[in-house]
Amino acid sequence: MPSFHNRSVEIAFLDEGEGEPILLVHGFASSKEFNWVNPGWFTTLKGAGRRVIALDNRGHGQSTKLYDPADYHTERMVDDARALLDHLGLPRADVMGYSMGARIAAFLALAHADRTRSIVLGGLGLHLVDGVGLPESIAEALEAPSLADVTDPQGRTFRAFADQTRSDRRALAACIRGSRQVMARDKAASIQTPTLIAVGTKDPIAGSAEQLAAIIPKAAVLPIPGRDHMLAVGDKVFKAGVLQFLQENG
Repeated sequence: MPSFHNRSVEIAFLDEGEGEPILLVHGFASSKEFNWVNPGWFTTLKGAGRRVIALDNRGHGQSTKLYDPADYHTERMVDDARALLDHLGLPRADVMGYSMGARIAAFLALAHADRTRSIVLGGLGLHLVDGVGLPESIAEALEAPSLADVTDPQGRTFRAFADQTRSDRRALAACIRGSRQVMARDKAASIQTPTLIAVGTKDPIAGSAEQLAAIIPKAAVLPIPGRDHMLAVGDKVFKAGVLQFLQENG
């Protein structure tokens, strides 16, 4: 498995295919395999003639596990993505993130507009600018002795997912507590990168895609019919919409 170091943090990644590069940034408690390989994104994007790159965010997958919430500030996670582009010698790439990964993609476009040709924000709408990310109750669910001890419905969902992905739950709890930054509305309004906001129509976690699109100047909305936050990831409507968006902005 290829990896590189961004200062003291080792970041694992995948790099497959040929063509214009697209960087994939997974969601909370997930990994490059669970978010992108298993749902067929690598196959789909490589089939469309793309070079597909995906990292394990710090604290996730095969990357370094850290237990200080400060190590998960969004700026640090953005810097890991930027450092991977540098490591691979890529001046620009399309960037697609899901949920927490979409937050990272948006902040990457804000801080490094010259590095992002376009961005896809999957599973993240208005909560980019309104709210503080995933709630503290999820960290508490991750720290509970077992799933049976968790009563909060959203906490149970993420605890079960973390158990499924065999994640380091202590690292994930630190991530929740450290990565709760929101983007100021005026900053979101300054993003000039072409943006696709793709949210399941039954997703209560993301916030309104339409309301976020009204803030970001070059944003379009892709509703993913009948899908919630967890099931939208591999949806065929999502994939088809992303391929069309990439073709239009290529």
